[in-house]
Amino acid sequence: MIKQLPLNLRTASKTDVRSQFAALCYQAEGDKVRVLLITSRRSGRWIVPKGWPMDGVTPAEAAMREAWEEAGVVGRAQDQCLGLFSYDKEMEDGLLYPCVAMVYPVKVKHLAADYPEAAERRRKWFSPKKAAQKVGEPELQRILRDFDPRMLR
Repeated sequence: MIKQLPLNLRTASKTDVRSQFAALCYQAEGDKVRVLLITSRRSGRWIVPKGWPMDGVTPAEAAMREAWEEAGVVGRAQDQCLGLFSYDKEMEDGLLYPCVAMVYPVKVKHLAADYPEAAERRRKWFSPKKAAQKVGEPELQRILRDFDPRMLR
């Protein structure tokens, strides 16, 4: 297995890249799988934690950091990308930027009660099928519906 290398973003700004790394946070016990969704800060719709690339950090590590900041997830990310989804990100200037998010699995050990964005978001566990019904992006719906942690390396 090839190990991911940290990104080098010295020659690009975060808004130039327009790619993000997302965390599919899950718990599995036997055949029962649950995935964690959070609400977006502006609209309150259900999403997965995601954020911009970070210099010197692998995509999976960036997804894990976003899972901590946005959902209080304590766990472990894997370097295996589950797929991509696209969406329009509204920036502070009011403009919409097309983004592509790469999704990485994060096995959740537990959820912290106190985390950076606790006052700004809600979080809730769903079955993968129910989570797929809650999110708006068709590609993310497919990733959630098809998710099976037994298929991870």
